[in-house]
Formats: sequence, structure tokens, C-alpha cells
Amino acid sequence: MKPDARLTTGPIGRTLLLFSLPVLGSNILQSLNASINSVWVGRYLGEAALTATSNANIILFFLLGVVFGISMANTIMIGQAVGGRDLDEARKIVGTSTTFFVLLSVAASVFGYIFTPDILAAMQTPHDAAPLAVTYLRIIFIALPFMYFYNFVMMTLRGAGDSRTPFYFMLLSAVLDVVLNPLLIFGIGPLPALGIAGSALATLIAQLTSLAAMIALLYRRRHFLLLHREQLALLRPDPAIIRSLVAKGLPMGLQMVVISSSAIVMMSFVNAYGSQTTAAYGVASQLWTYVQMPALAVGASVSSMVAQNVGAGLWHRVTRITRMGMLFNLAMTGALVGLVYLFDRNSLGLFLGTDSVAIGIAQQINLVVLWSFILFGFTIVIFGTVRATGAVMAPLVILFVSMWVIRLPFAWALGKSWGAEAIWWSFPLGSVVSVALAAGYYRFGNWRTSHILPVPPHAPEAVGQAPDTSMGTPCEDAGPVSDADELPPRTVETVR
Repeated sequence: MKPDARLTTGPIGRTLLLFSLPVLGSNILQSLNASINSVWVGRYLGEAALTATSNANIILFFLLGVVFGISMANTIMIGQAVGGRDLDEARKIVGTSTTFFVLLSVAASVFGYIFTPDILAAMQTPHDAAPLAVTYLRIIFIALPFMYFYNFVMMTLRGAGDSRTPFYFMLLSAVLDVVLNPLLIFGIGPLPALGIAGSALATLIAQLTSLAAMIALLYRRRHFLLLHREQLALLRPDPAIIRSLVAKGLPMGLQMVVISSSAIVMMSFVNAYGSQTTAAYGVASQLWTYVQMPALAVGASVSSMVAQNVGAGLWHRVTRITRMGMLFNLAMTGALVGLVYLFDRNSLGLFLGTDSVAIGIAQQINLVVLWSFILFGFTIVIFGTVRATGAVMAPLVILFVSMWVIRLPFAWALGKSWGAEAIWWSFPLGSVVSVALAAGYYRFGNWRTSHILPVPPHAPEAVGQAPDTSMGTPCEDAGPVSDADELPPRTVETVR
């Protein structure tokens, strides 16, 4: 199976859309799977159990963020290597990243399992939900290495230009999880009723099965990034790649940690208002995952596409990719926001029942928060572009400012007078700040001069560079360059 060149040669709008749709489909399946699990837990095990899973899922998101940066750095490096047609370098990156990723994920799993009760206590998890949350989360920690490696393989394939294969196996995982959830929660035949533990165990079985099937298929197809027996030496970590994974991956991982840790603190604020408010917030958050999915899919696709074009030296396409990503975010996220506003009570009733007091609270949360995800989607697309070049510190700083300097202090300080409303209004405030800072960095920052790996002597040069003032966009070559053109190394002079 050979690499696909469409990310660097195809028409930008159509290529980005076709690459984004399977990523969006994977995100939908993942969130739909979690939502169906929440329906089983909330409708049949009660609000305390739903509160337990809401708290546990915040922790899971935090732990996935710990290694997100490593897998994202791996994705970008592979994208640039594949874009530059250096497949030996791409395989070397895969080998080093695999070893590093496995060791890191196992360490996170062991640490989390041991300290589960302490973590939940620090979040002020309600007493009626705490024992259930401990049981659920500890099983999730056992599954964590498989979840990590599953996401690692999918992001590696996307970096290589393949977003369809991850979608097919996410579909398999989601179907297995949905089928196994009621069977393991309520029991059937010789299987005992496991309650909330059955929901977590279903996730473990589904992801492990899908991971094994995906790896088996890739070997059957002889994927160009797979390591065979004679290439196992590539699993020995390369120091230069390790340094780049840490130097670039750590800030990207910290971006997720900033988001997830602020969500943990926010959850502790919400928990102070009791189980009904926490359940309402948890259910509203389930809908938010769907609203954010188009932007996340487009942002990830923009990042993969920009990485390959940077690797190929096709800088004239980067700005157009970003603009198209912004347009797709506005259209798709805006449409979903409108739909949720139209069918708010009906969608919330799926999780809580139409007579639940928590529905009214969740409706008010959505009224205040939902529209702001359009703005945050713009931020995600801009981050997808700049991090594909290796510029990772500015997005981290922007997220930290918007969430820890603006959002959380606002929610805490005004909570004494506004109550829970201060929490809800902190979301749009943070989104306005983040998109303003991201747009400023995209316009004036030096992200175009960043590199995720040391530049090899044979690397293709960029078609223009940002002016020395770091203001403006890269200058294009004087001659016309079509979207289908690929520039050979060292054939284009830099325009100053």
C-alpha cells in the first residue's frame, strides 16, 4: 500500500472536505457511543451513576490529554515526511514513537489506577456517586493503554493521509460497545449483572478487539508505514526524534491538559450545586461534544493537510487550506448549534427522562454556552494550521490564558453573586478571548518559520517565507503555481 498524494496535489476545498468527513464520522461514532452508554447508565442506574460516569469521563479526557501531544507530534512528523516523500524517515518516526508511546501509556495507567480514590476526592465528587465512580474509573484505567495505542495508530494513519481506515474501525468499536453495554450492565445467561462496571468493561473489550483487527488488516494490506521483522531495529528510540516528540509533543499535550484540568476544576465548581446540577451539566456536555465535532474534525484535517504541504514545500496552499477550514467550521458548527437550540428539550430528555428537574437546568446552560463553540471552532482551525509547522507554544499560552486566567477566575469570582450562572457565562467569555488571541498570532506570529524536526539538507524549500518582521503572509513565487504542481527540492528561490 503506497502513500496517497492527494493532500498535496488535489483541489483544496474538495480534498479537505473528503479527508474531514471520515474524521468527523469517527468523532460522531465516538461521542454517540459515549452518549448511548450514558443513556443506559442515566435511565436505568440513576442520576448518581450518571454523575459518577461524568466525573470519571473528565478524568479520562485528562489522561488522554497526557499523551495527546506525543501522538499529535508523531502525526505531524509523519505528515511532513510523507509529504516530502521520505518514507524511511516516516518509518523511523513510527518505530521511535511506538516505543515511547507504549511506555508512557502504561505509566499513566498504573498511576491512575493507584490514585483513583484520591483523584475523585480532590474533584469533590458527590458522596452518593463516589463508590460507583471508583469502580468505573479503575476499569477504564486498565483499558487505558489499549485506548492510547488505538488512538496512536489512528492518528498515525491520518498523518500518512488515510482517514478512512480509522473510521471503519471506530465503527467496529462503537458497535461492539453499544451491543455489549446492556449485556454486561444487566447480565444475560451465564453473564452476571455488573452494573456500572459492565459499562466500563464493554469499552475495554470493544477497543481491544478493534485495535487487534485494525493492526491485522494493515499487515494484510502491507501498509507502507508498518514495521516488519527486518525493521524491528527501528523500535530502538532515535534520540533526535525523542527530543522532537518531547519538545513539540509536550506543549501540545499540555494544551489538552490545560483544557481537561480546567474542566476538572469547573466540574468541582458544578458539583458544589448538587447532583441535579452536575447531571444537567454532564448531559449538556454530551451535546457539546457533537457541536464541537465538526471543528475538531476540520482542525485535525487541516493539521494533517498543512503538515504534508509544508513537507512538500507547498506553502502557497497553506493559507487557502486555513481559510477553507474556517468556512467549513462556520457552516457545520453553526448548523449544529441551530439544531440543538431547536430540539433542546427533546435531546436532553433522551438522557434524563422528560420529567427530570435537571432538564430545565441543562436548557439554561445550553442557552448561554452553545453559540460560543462557533468561535472556539475558529480557534481550533487556526491551531491546526500553526501546530502543523511545529509552532506549539503559542496555542498553549493562548489556551492557558483563556481558560485559567479568564474563564475559571470569572466563574469563581462571580459565583458568589451569580451562582451557577457565572459558570455558564465563563464559557463564551473564554471563547471570545481565545479566538482573538489566536487570530492575532496567525496574522502577526512567527509560526511560518517553525520546524518540528531539524531541517535535513535535502528538504524542499518553502515557496516564500514570512517577512522578517513576522507580519504578513508568506510571499509566493513570482510564477504561477497550480494546485496540482509539486515543487522539486531547491528549485524555488525565497522571495524577500
